[in-house]
Amino acid sequence: MAVAIRIIPCLDVRDGRVVKGVNFTNLRDAGDPVELARLYDGAGADEITFLDISASLEGRGTTREVVRKTAGEVFVPLTVGGGVRSVSDVDELLACGADKVGINTAALERPELLNEIADRFGSQVITLSVDARACEDTDSGYEVTTHGGKRGTGIDALAWAIEATGRGAGEILLNSMDADGTKAGFDLPMLRAVREAVSVPVIASGGAGCAADFVAAAQAGADAILAASIFHFGDVTIAETKEALAEAGFEVRR
Repeated sequence: MAVAIRIIPCLDVRDGRVVKGVNFTNLRDAGDPVELARLYDGAGADEITFLDISASLEGRGTTREVVRKTAGEVFVPLTVGGGVRSVSDVDELLACGADKVGINTAALERPELLNEIADRFGSQVITLSVDARACEDTDSGYEVTTHGGKRGTGIDALAWAIEATGRGAGEILLNSMDADGTKAGFDLPMLRAVREAVSVPVIASGGAGCAADFVAAAQAGADAILAASIFHFGDVTIAETKEALAEAGFEVRR
């Protein structure tokens, strides 16, 4: 039996509110994270991702109380990221109700952190966030960025995905910084390249504009598809994305 494609609404949280912009700029308020999480849970989301988008930039940890309240409102898996820098941070977030923890900046600064977390909690709790953008100076043509795409690293995105999964990352959240918030569709060439390079699940992120984009991502190899603004502002519903995927022959959870 085929594994169902997961649909994942993403709550980008700043100062306790869900926000969304284009390429992480010109942010618009999209509502209360706890309320939105509850609504998405009831609307058929397979998982929910909570990203404290300013935590790394401000050098602080994820807002624990908001995570705790959000976890208390949903019955689907909750992934939490932003400002995770240590095994103890992961321990705290799991205690707050997170099922998985998203890691980006800290793993780039010290890749051994992935090994330490996997050894302590298992690979299934690690979602490696790879915020990538086009870059001619890397072998794959894609560069890893940090701090909401504001800082380039010079690290090849494909090579990093391979190394990180070897160290214990259980899945890859592949976010196209060029497409983020544009509603112009996912970066399918980048998605195909990462899908071919790693054996763990790959989550497509950045650029969803319509239900057909979800089908294109699944056809490119995505195991799960994450979106934010089109769900927050009512452009597309979770049910509509699942219907489009089902009509295209993909397994979805009803």
